[in-house]
Amino acid sequence: MSNKKSKKQGSGFFRIIYALLSGVIGLIFRIKVIGAENEPEEGGFVVCANHISATDPIVVCYAFRRHQVCFMAKKELFKIPLLSGLIRMLGAFPIDRSGNDVGAIKKAVGLVTEGKCLGVFPQGHRYPGEDPRTTKTKNGAALIASRASADVVPVYIWTKGRKHKLFRRTYVIIGEKIPFESFGFDKEESGAYSKITEQVFDRVCAIGEDFTERLRSEGKIK
Repeated sequence: MSNKKSKKQGSGFFRIIYALLSGVIGLIFRIKVIGAENEPEEGGFVVCANHISATDPIVVCYAFRRHQVCFMAKKELFKIPLLSGLIRMLGAFPIDRSGNDVGAIKKAVGLVTEGKCLGVFPQGHRYPGEDPRTTKTKNGAALIASRASADVVPVYIWTKGRKHKLFRRTYVIIGEKIPFESFGFDKEESGAYSKITEQVFDRVCAIGEDFTERLRSEGKIK
């Protein structure tokens, strides 16, 4: 874990919940954060990670020590009494996954533009046990980053067998920030969003592959 002393940014409610539960979450998932120094000092960026479990947002939020990472959640969750209020206070907001939810995209862009941090899973769905390079991706993160002119922080969630299991070691590897300018974005270019998605997710996968090789060279995995 990081030894940063800076105050966690985010709503007062979120900071209280984080302080109360982060220790328990860290123990349950046995989370070890690699590359904590890559978390930007200032907010206003998009976090992109691979997606293997419904608990991934919790794991990512735990790993980022300075910032509250907000996530979009399927709208059905906001119809559940008590849960709706709780996840809203934690920074989540609804999205209609059945089609293009323009309102949710505007909300996401607004958050990043205001200096907050947004978490997005480019795969769109969970793919437990699968090599992320073989899965499909969506362009939501690229669209939001482009409209907010925001940098992207690639993250890889590593677990044995690419599946979460209670008390199984989970590594969260935070990669170096990708400056928005490096994408060479041109909104008039055909496939401009797909190009950004490919660059970002390639970096995410590369982080996981490099870390796997590191563990193998250290004799921790076969």
